[in-house]
Amino acid sequence: MATEKKTDGELLAEKLLMKKKHAGLIMSDEEIKEAFDYCERYKSFISISKIEREAVVNTVIEAEKKGFVPFDPDRQYKPGDKVYSINRGKAVIFAVIGSEPVSEGLNIAAAHIDSPRLDLKQNPLFENEENAYFKTHYYGGIKKYQWGTIPLALHGAIVKKDGTVVNVTVGEDEGDPVFCVTDLLPHLAQEQMKRTPAELLKGEELNILIGSLPFRDDKAAEKVKLAIIKLLNEKYDIDEGDLLSAELDAVPAGRAKDVGFDRSYIGAYGHDDKVCSYTAFSALMDLKGIPERTAVVVLTDKEETGSDGNTGLKSSYLKYFVEDLADSCGSKGHRVLSKSRCLSADVNAGFDPTFPDVLEKRNCAFMNYGVCITKFTGARGKSGTSDASAEFVAEVRRIMDEGNVIWQTGELGKVDLGGGGTVAAYIANLDVDTIDIGTPVLCMHAPFELVSKLDVYQTYKAFCAFLK
Repeated sequence: MATEKKTDGELLAEKLLMKKKHAGLIMSDEEIKEAFDYCERYKSFISISKIEREAVVNTVIEAEKKGFVPFDPDRQYKPGDKVYSINRGKAVIFAVIGSEPVSEGLNIAAAHIDSPRLDLKQNPLFENEENAYFKTHYYGGIKKYQWGTIPLALHGAIVKKDGTVVNVTVGEDEGDPVFCVTDLLPHLAQEQMKRTPAELLKGEELNILIGSLPFRDDKAAEKVKLAIIKLLNEKYDIDEGDLLSAELDAVPAGRAKDVGFDRSYIGAYGHDDKVCSYTAFSALMDLKGIPERTAVVVLTDKEETGSDGNTGLKSSYLKYFVEDLADSCGSKGHRVLSKSRCLSADVNAGFDPTFPDVLEKRNCAFMNYGVCITKFTGARGKSGTSDASAEFVAEVRRIMDEGNVIWQTGELGKVDLGGGGTVAAYIANLDVDTIDIGTPVLCMHAPFELVSKLDVYQTYKAFCAFLK
């Protein structure tokens, strides 16, 4: 049977109009297998890197296997050299020196390695009616009610007065105990259910249950609290005062899981923003040969609370690193920055058909449609955004297409509803061309977030294309 000839309108539409398409209809069977195999690497990383300290340690271990060494600002570097610089154990910069002079600018991918969670207060341990608890202060934007009645693990570090650092991870290994924020049973929650959703669980009700057995001494006060601190002393050689100089975080317990009969999604805590931090980092590790421009990956802290502090990107640690790198190569830091370009590697909201009204479908990211490029972020009038230039958007389009990357564009919600910040604004403030790019996510900021394996792989390909 003869093939029906396309009309002039159909031919013109093919030539001139954009058409988004599911990545599963574009990728070959071989590439889909590559995507699934790559995501096994990612699942391993996110399962053991739930807080920023762990992400720094685990990425540095992998980088050193690839020949990366600590950055020395007093040394001169040549093309192909690989260096890293750790900032206070909670942020890290990796760089591969390119064949072009550093003075011609850098290609920077910047992601954050902190995620919403429950932080322990400085004086967290208390007893109430013969139960022991930790008091918490939530970190980042969360729906508080989602953190009740789920298994929690404890991650972080305790620093004693003599400077000794005690690393803590409890709740992840088989046989470990887990912890929990309790909630009311429905039968007795009539008054609680009259609260607004934001107050179904209030901040001061996010108390983590940690034990109930008393120390067996009739004369001791707060016997359960004493029994708990005795256990902590035996295991970590600490007393209650040492908790004052601790950074301990309660996060969802358990490893990343495949989701769906077809295993097309990954469910895990912390996709925002481990999915972009890992894809950017692994793209740098997988570079073949020497990149043209010096390739830099920044894994930063504190994005979820506004990027403040000396490990967040409002501080000067990235600027100082570039200045030192420029000095070592006989250039000026501000000149290097002005010629640099950056992909602010952060996730965007994926379209959820169950809740369609919050997104504008012509300008939002769809799951399984590839990595999402976001020209501007911010809220209501683009407040707090960097808003990439048209020239840089065109350059990024070219890089993605030449790298055979499946990509789409999106924004974070309808104009009067949406909003959200990334690190893009702070890097753009250094006179760097910057744009947001990242993986679409469902259930963002929940204890269990979802990403598509095809989108994760296309995000990795995007960073490979940019950094080479």
